[in-house]
Amino acid sequence: MSSFTTEVTEWWADLHPGWKALAILGTGGVAVAGGIVAAPAIGAAVSAAGIGAAGGTLSGAAASSAGLAALGGGSLASGGAGMAGGTAVIAATTGAATVGSATCASAKISNEGARTRAALNSARNRNVPDGAIELD
Repeated sequence: MSSFTTEVTEWWADLHPGWKALAILGTGGVAVAGGIVAAPAIGAAVSAAGIGAAGGTLSGAAASSAGLAALGGGSLASGGAGMAGGTAVIAATTGAATVGSATCASAKISNEGARTRAALNSARNRNVPDGAIELD
């Protein structure tokens, strides 16, 4: 690991859990915004894949609308949540996946930082004469 990576890993390991949670949730919020922005393209892909009433036969904005409505449980007229529901499904999915991934990464980085710090402290406390080689 590079020196910078080691420093960042140790810093993250020492960070208060509240700040870690805030960083993870902030990352999830950015992912939700990204999901909202990407929703029309995902809706069009869903429609092109043949999901929904007119799946595979539409293109452009109509395909996007039909795909989002299909993800939202159907159109408003048929009792579903419509395009807004489809957009919410995409945003929630991207946010949840990102928060889950960030939580796992945070735990891994915290454990690695603690392990690195323990190895560093062990090396500092070891008294080895000059020229001697000591292996664990």
